[in-house]
Amino acid sequence: MATAATQKKWRDKHRLVKSQLNVMAKKQTHEDLDGFSGAFQLRGKGEAVTFAAFVVRALIQRADFDAKAAKMLDDFTDAYHRDRDIHAS
Repeated sequence: MATAATQKKWRDKHRLVKSQLNVMAKKQTHEDLDGFSGAFQLRGKGEAVTFAAFVVRALIQRADFDAKAAKMLDDFTDAYHRDRDIHAS
């Protein structure tokens, strides 16, 4: 764990571009993030979260002009909502 001084220095340096995201998630989600990190040569779980958001944003943009991508996005959304209790923390 970083010291309070180190954390303050990091926050002061990045205050305009980054904010800390502390979320409780199931162990499987943490394991998935570790897996994404390794599979896509990312720098850990924090970057894996950023990458996942990037991929979703790209899929949304692709769905605007590609019917297959739109269908895929709808299918993912429906499946997540149907099984929300399984996937949610």
